[in-house]
Amino acid sequence: MKILKIDHVGIAVNSIEDGKNFWAETLGLHFEGAETVAEQKVTTAFFPVGESEVELLESTSPDGPVAKFIEKKGQGFQHIAFRVENIEAALDELKERGVQLIDQKPRIGAGGAKIAFLHPKATGGVLVELCERS
Repeated sequence: MKILKIDHVGIAVNSIEDGKNFWAETLGLHFEGAETVAEQKVTTAFFPVGESEVELLESTSPDGPVAKFIEKKGQGFQHIAFRVENIEAALDELKERGVQLIDQKPRIGAGGAKIAFLHPKATGGVLVELCERS
């Protein structure tokens, strides 16, 4: 598996509008726009930082994974995403190594990226996302 870079860090928020106040207005990061990913019950907003991005995640449903995360742990750091060269090959390699996966196959995330998550039980408690962009 070839990890190319940290693609983004995901931060769970109650409100993207409130989050924009800090990330854009206070820190001066460029707000790239928001996108709703209905399948994942989330609205995302990206703020580029060098070759990576900060992603804010706001749940669109009380039973969505981000809402459940906030209910359990509060707002804050939710996941780290690594950009990989070939997500299918990366998942196959991780399966061979016995790594517990949330996603056995990639799905489509924000911006049309192929994404898959590793289970926090396999990563020392950190939600890890693999991401492949065209």
